[in-house]
Amino acid sequence: MERVSLNCSKIQDFVSPKKLSEMMCNYEPMLKEILDSYQADKENVLGWMDISKLANDELIAAIEAKADEIRQNADVFILIGIGGSNQGSRAVIEALQVDQKPKILYAGNNLSAAYMNDIFKQIKGKSIYANIIAKNFATLEPGVCFRLIRQYMEETYGSQEAANRIIATGTPGSDLDKLAQHKGYLFLPFPIDVGGRFSVMSAVGLMPMAAAGIPISDVIAGANAMREYMYNTDVKDNDAFKYAAIRNILLKTGKDIEILSYFEPALGYFSKWWVQLFAESEGKDGKGIFPTACSFSEDLHSLGQYIQSGQRIIFETFLNIEEPLGNVIIPRDQSSDGFDYLDDKDLAWVNRVAYEATIKAHADGGVPCLSINIPKLDAFYMGQMFYFFEMACYASGRILGVNPFDQPGVEAYKANMFEALGR
Repeated sequence: MERVSLNCSKIQDFVSPKKLSEMMCNYEPMLKEILDSYQADKENVLGWMDISKLANDELIAAIEAKADEIRQNADVFILIGIGGSNQGSRAVIEALQVDQKPKILYAGNNLSAAYMNDIFKQIKGKSIYANIIAKNFATLEPGVCFRLIRQYMEETYGSQEAANRIIATGTPGSDLDKLAQHKGYLFLPFPIDVGGRFSVMSAVGLMPMAAAGIPISDVIAGANAMREYMYNTDVKDNDAFKYAAIRNILLKTGKDIEILSYFEPALGYFSKWWVQLFAESEGKDGKGIFPTACSFSEDLHSLGQYIQSGQRIIFETFLNIEEPLGNVIIPRDQSSDGFDYLDDKDLAWVNRVAYEATIKAHADGGVPCLSINIPKLDAFYMGQMFYFFEMACYASGRILGVNPFDQPGVEAYKANMFEALGR
């Protein structure tokens, strides 16, 4: 079976195979402990590691039944959540949804009145369903947006029909759970032992994906396949762990910034999920690699200049989709436009050439470059990608010496905001 894999051939001028092998041997006890840590979890943060407990048959059946109803009846599905409550599912939906039935709108991810007014314009006269996702239902953005949308739906459909059209995903026993019981919403569990940015394989990510027509069984199968690879591969040869080690080796040489680069726009929201995963997990205690992302070839005409010739504080990780997402043959043209050398060429091939030329130029210019090879962009391999990076992030945080599962910096702005709002 093919799998998502790591290619580190372009970093050998910066991290030799011998150096990497030595570091992997040094890290081996810690990495073995990571694989065993779920069984000894005392902090209730590792629930994401066991996918079978996150997405059991009963939960999947409930999600798929509701998704069938939504896809039959809804023009619009509103996903209300912020950060980890929507990034994972949005990454898959934006990459793979093919029919726009229903149209997926995102709310509760900002506090813009203009954005909210636009939501109301888009849903006017439409058949809508909504999914509010909030682990503890204390975050302002989804809370206030859910109130606005909930009241709109109750005014439009009446309380009972509105309740049939609302799904609440939260922690059992939370204020959202109590509200769902009072109103009669379908309530799905946000596992207490899973942080938002690690929650994509739970109801948090699966319900919106299913509503968009994504085959969630394939996503789960992909994640399980990657999990099986992790547990059946010597830790020194494990690609996710090697990636984690390389990141930290490069950090020690002054590479403070990692760019996730990709040549398919469909990966744009996956890159946002990746940025959140590593930023919230590692950016603390005065430590961490700054994660950002570039969409090529567009950003080659802006940030590409800095990457090629700026400070040597950057390394790149490329997402390389091996099977083209489509084919477009460039036609011959009688006009003298200067592009005759592309006659009858496939645009997908041109994009591949651009990828290969870019990674060579950046590596030759002093930027360590890694590639994550993805056989095909589909639900199965996206499931693999999520589990690969989640495990790599866990390992990288441990190597770095931080707790990868808290986010104290996020709480600081909330405290200031709530004080200013008079809470």
